Amino acid sequence: MVTISLMGQLQTADGERDLACELASPMTVRQVIQRQGIQLRHLLQLIREKKVLVTINKKIASDDSLVHDGDAIRLVGHDGFGGSGLGPTHA
Repeated sequence: MVTISLMGQLQTADGERDLACELASPMTVRQVIQRQGIQLRHLLQLIREKKVLVTINKKIASDDSLVHDGDAIRLVGHDGFGGSGLGPTHA
């Protein structure tokens, strides 16, 4: 079981902040988020734009970092300037 905690202003489309999912084998943070479906899909764009800090077991990670059974993922929203700025950029 892997836990995903959304910190700061982040939440799922349904307003949830804590999720858990089964993990049969190690996979990347990106793959874990993709497996959660539409409720977390918006976070992938924010991670690519460096607006979300990813940690695994309280250590800084990236969307390519491997997650193992029992790990805790935390996603912390930021824009680098102390504001919210958590909407995806449409360029």
